[in-house]
Amino acid sequence: MTKKEIVKTISEEIGLTQLKTKEIVQKTFDAIVETLVEEGRIELRNFGVFEVKERAARKARNPRTGDRVDVPEKYVVTFKPGKEMEEKVRLIGERKRHSEDATANSEVTEQPDSTTPPTTLGMDGPSLNPDELT
Repeated sequence: MTKKEIVKTISEEIGLTQLKTKEIVQKTFDAIVETLVEEGRIELRNFGVFEVKERAARKARNPRTGDRVDVPEKYVVTFKPGKEMEEKVRLIGERKRHSEDATANSEVTEQPDSTTPPTTLGMDGPSLNPDELT
């Protein structure tokens, strides 16, 4: 989903223009970024926690040449989802597993007809059962 799609959905739900909604959404994102820069952490109840963490310097390898390279320390943003989000995402996985199980259980496996000899497909097309050649 894109920011534009988020704006459209929200504007339809609350009855604001897309222009005004876009401004609100952008201000929200800007506030999150500004808080991360100034304080290093922002907690949004029932959503999750964004946090700035420092990654230590390390040695790595250039995948093309295999040469060792130094990767300097850097700051990254991490996100830990809140309980409500984790629960909803977990339910997606459970629903998917249940639908896959239902599909697997409903598939009918065809048994070959005992009166029809089996055929195999080879590089040269179908071949007959060797028992039939006599």
